Amino acid sequence: MSSYTLQQAASLRNKVIGMFFMIIIVPFLLFAYYAHIKSVEGISNANASFSMDYMLQSKRNLDRYLNQLNEQINGIIGNTKFQQLMENSMIPTKDESAFISGMMLLLDQSKSQVDAFRIRVFPIDPDKHPMYINTLDEQKGFQTSSWFKAAQMTITPTWHLFMPAESTYFRPMLSKIKRFTGLHDQIARGIVITDLTEDQLKRYLSPSQRMKGQRMFLMTRSGYVLYDTADNELAGKLIPSKPLIDSIAASTQKAETLTIDGEKQLVTYVKLDSEQWMLVSTTPLEQLTHPIQEMDKLLVFFLIIYLICCIGVVIYMTLYFTHPLHRLVRSMRKLESGEFQFMLPPSDRRDEIGWLYRGFNNMTGKIQQLLDQTTQAERTKKELEFQVLSHQINPHFLYNTLESIRWKAEYHNMPDISEMVSSLGNLLRLSLNQGKEITTVSREIEQVKAYVRIEQARLGNQVRFLISIDEEVLHAPFLRLLLQPLVENAIHHGIRSNPEKGKIMLTGRREGTDIVIELSDNGQGIPEAVLQELTHPEEKAVPVAKRRGVGLRNVNDRLKLYFGEAYTLQIEARAGSGTRIVLRHPIMEPDEEQG
Repeated sequence: MSSYTLQQAASLRNKVIGMFFMIIIVPFLLFAYYAHIKSVEGISNANASFSMDYMLQSKRNLDRYLNQLNEQINGIIGNTKFQQLMENSMIPTKDESAFISGMMLLLDQSKSQVDAFRIRVFPIDPDKHPMYINTLDEQKGFQTSSWFKAAQMTITPTWHLFMPAESTYFRPMLSKIKRFTGLHDQIARGIVITDLTEDQLKRYLSPSQRMKGQRMFLMTRSGYVLYDTADNELAGKLIPSKPLIDSIAASTQKAETLTIDGEKQLVTYVKLDSEQWMLVSTTPLEQLTHPIQEMDKLLVFFLIIYLICCIGVVIYMTLYFTHPLHRLVRSMRKLESGEFQFMLPPSDRRDEIGWLYRGFNNMTGKIQQLLDQTTQAERTKKELEFQVLSHQINPHFLYNTLESIRWKAEYHNMPDISEMVSSLGNLLRLSLNQGKEITTVSREIEQVKAYVRIEQARLGNQVRFLISIDEEVLHAPFLRLLLQPLVENAIHHGIRSNPEKGKIMLTGRREGTDIVIELSDNGQGIPEAVLQELTHPEEKAVPVAKRRGVGLRNVNDRLKLYFGEAYTLQIEARAGSGTRIVLRHPIMEPDEEQG
């Protein structure tokens, strides 16, 4: 998005138009939306209540039917003639044709006793009755199927949905499979399969005609569809809604709005008492909200009228308010580009816009005066810069003079004076760093060593000073004059009173994106007053703290100024127990202008 587009969006005119729409249009839209939501909610609740009542009634009817069906199956199994036929079939010497004719006659007579599509009876071992199996209208090899093997091994009745591919029936068929034994023993005799087609289930699972688009399912709690009133479209499949599967797994009865196959539906479900099945009803939410569509059209009509009125108000505000302001903005842009020799046309308006016009003309005159003053100030600034450049000669003159003194001391065989002057010259050269703020860790270490040599010469004692810096950080860019004040503080306020036993340790390493420098000594430690001023500089400090903590405060303030609050000094010190100072410095990109 261009800067001009952003400026246009932030203009006063657009802000006023936006406020107008917020005050007039937005409340109307919110009210319309609220009314729509409440209408949908009311219709959904009413339909959910009706659907739940209908589902509970269907559940009771289906439970009653399944219980009656179970009693009817048990009646056939308990029939004396049926048991005698199955018992005789297990005797190898018996004539199989007598068993076939007797069983066919018995099953034909039982059709009027069982409310089902058909009843099938299989011996427990079908391979021993080939003639009987051939008389049945079954697919070959059914005895090796998983459902038949499972029925042979369990006495608990099970249900199986036979799809057209695994049966001779052209439609899905829900069947109850039950293994039975003798009346007076526990010997498995055979398996009874009771088949239910759509005709049996449709009597209890039919959508209400009052709800257009309603659909009912009989499914397991895992979402596997056993029966679908929409021509068994989803029979044998998982219901295409993960939220519905999760919901029916966690609850036994509920009405809610869920998404099924990409469409929002009002879902009502109950659990059957006789089986671990769920009776589920779905109704498209769009069908439920159809009655309020006319009201939505009326709201749209009123919204169009509101918009027309708003456009008229906006035109009025543009001509009388924002257009004069736009002219003022164009004049200010000319002023920004350096054009001062123009004036806005005089305005006799007594409102704020008139005051703005007159104030702008007065401002352009004052700006011209300020430009003249600025020109004079720039001239003065150039003169001061020239003086600063000329004063830069003095430090170099001092450094050259120290070099001359060193050569004379060596010439007159005074090595102590020569070494001290050399160290002082190096210290001065490294401190100046050619006027640049950024140096390297190695140059800082070299400066510290020069300073220690000078202090040793001044104190007349050998200061034990140990340095351990990782090679990878020696050439890293580093802010100058950070380490020498810390070493100076350690010598003067730490070990100066006892230089023979005093020891200073300087280490350096890399941690992530930082260089970590640690300085520790075994001296007297930093007084509490100095530490208090470092951590709370805004509080009033005692004079001693101000005198003794200048170097530490200077380093601490420079770190915060350059790198932020995360890079302040970390000081661990107690009076008489030594001091440990941790300095963190971010790793910077090399700069060709650094010293």
